[in-house]
Amino acid sequence: MDLILLGAPGAGKGTQGALLAETLGTPKIATGDMLRDAVRRGTPLGLKAKAIMDAGQLVSDDVVLGLVREALSSPAAAGGAVFDGYPRNVAQARALDGLLRELGRKIDAVVNIGVRDDAIVRRMSGRRTDPETGKVYHVEHNPPPAEIADRVVQRPDDREETVRERLRVYRESTAPLVAFYREQGVPVHEVDGDRAIEQVQGDILGRLGR
Repeated sequence: MDLILLGAPGAGKGTQGALLAETLGTPKIATGDMLRDAVRRGTPLGLKAKAIMDAGQLVSDDVVLGLVREALSSPAAAGGAVFDGYPRNVAQARALDGLLRELGRKIDAVVNIGVRDDAIVRRMSGRRTDPETGKVYHVEHNPPPAEIADRVVQRPDDREETVRERLRVYRESTAPLVAFYREQGVPVHEVDGDRAIEQVQGDILGRLGR
């Protein structure tokens, strides 16, 4: 099964994608993770991406598609993949469709995880990171221990104004993917992501007939 997870930043795609990949026995394709891994391993695409990022530029769709092509060529992905955070826009969706057609495959379903903007702002703006360990805490749900409370920081991209801007960008570029896939006849499952992780996962699996 080739499955796309959609949802605004902070909606829980990463968490749900990892659980789905484990349950379905397929890899999770998260292009951000793949990009960092390719740079770390020094692959040809990774070196190309690093040069682009070091110049302060955005990695092109062609480079990202190349990473996706590599991932889908892996034996682990022969039975499908869970796409987390990709495609981000209709142009990338068309490119992915073309790549899957080359493999004799197609997107089987889309899961759109919906969470209210105010809930996402609370989730993300409440996050605090320990710069020494990289561990992430939350001021409401998982506050840092007292002994490190003075050193945890709020990442710039977790500030409320930044989160709201990311939500605006998401609505403009990524949200139209729902209409795109519906027009293609791909099943789009709307799932309420403002619940416990286990409830959301159970709902997704139920809608996928698993």
